[in-house]
Amino acid sequence: MIDLNKRSALRLASLAAAAAALVACGKKDEPAPAPAAEASAPAAARPEPLKVAFVYVGPVGDGGWSFAHDNARKAIEKEFGDRIATSYVENVPEGADTERVVRDLVSQGNKLIFGTSFGFMEPMLKVAADAKDARFEHATGYKTADNLRTYDSRTYEGAYMAGVIAGAMTKSNVLGVVGSVPIPEVVRNINSFTLGAQLTNPKVRTKVVWVGDWHNPPKETEAATALINGGADVLMQNTDSPAVLKTAESMGKRAFGWDSDMTAYGPKAHLGSAIIDWTPYYTRAVGEVLDGKWATGQSWWGVKEGAIDLVSLADDVPAGAKARLDEVRAGLKAGTYAIWKGPLVDNNGQEVLPKDQVADDKFLGGINFYVKGVEGKVPGSDNKK
Repeated sequence: MIDLNKRSALRLASLAAAAAALVACGKKDEPAPAPAAEASAPAAARPEPLKVAFVYVGPVGDGGWSFAHDNARKAIEKEFGDRIATSYVENVPEGADTERVVRDLVSQGNKLIFGTSFGFMEPMLKVAADAKDARFEHATGYKTADNLRTYDSRTYEGAYMAGVIAGAMTKSNVLGVVGSVPIPEVVRNINSFTLGAQLTNPKVRTKVVWVGDWHNPPKETEAATALINGGADVLMQNTDSPAVLKTAESMGKRAFGWDSDMTAYGPKAHLGSAIIDWTPYYTRAVGEVLDGKWATGQSWWGVKEGAIDLVSLADDVPAGAKARLDEVRAGLKAGTYAIWKGPLVDNNGQEVLPKDQVADDKFLGGINFYVKGVEGKVPGSDNKK
């Protein structure tokens, strides 16, 4: 017989073995412990935004040249988000103050600076020579450097389209233009306005009063009043404020907005607004800097590039004039319509473009004469009349 104590010991050993087997089975079915998580890599540092600054010759306000530029500034803020940070300085006089302002913007870390007036050219060239790591863009100028390029809009296309409507709307056959500064850009606009008007009314003649400033509402008002008193019943301007349109409204005449839609300033007088949209160009320029593809050069954009248009036409513009305008706009968009095409003569009767010759940009950039139909002579020119 087996000893009772031995039997008990065997039973206990058997139970212990069974328990061990059960424990082993339980461990076999348990998932392996997850490996320790690796330490997360530090987040990549967000690049600093490109600082972009704008220098305006006039007040931003709610209409005109500087207003149009600032609208485009706001547009690129939306386009590029936190990749850029923009700022602007308004009412900057052309000359020594320009250099001071631009140097200050460089010292603030701006790497792309837009100067938006012709008289900013020489000061910007000086600063660009000393700030090689920044990029500069000058509107309406003609001098460049390795880190400075120029850009412009073909405002004469907007002036021409306004002329098409003006010629159809005038009752006196006398048009008036309030001129700012007698540089080729402005003279070209006056001439183009007249050429457009002659397309719909060969009898028109244009009178010009110069104010010698880009933004001077009191002088603009005086000039517009003088033109109306001189017989003009449709006015255009190459100045920045809505004073000309306001004057036409108060005196019962018609006029155009300039650079931006100015309908609200004179809804009864307003025939249309020749606007500039700088957004396409500013989007391209900022994108090129961000992508490291910026290079110096010169750009001149118009209807074809979406930079120029005539908008908010008055309801009483005749259907025929609207149709003619649509033809012109479509031709400019397609690049098939030439505003400056011979035969053309100046207001002394001298030929400036022979028959069928189309003016190139060099010709357009040096205009210092009035075409036939514009009275007087360009200040400072040799055109004696």
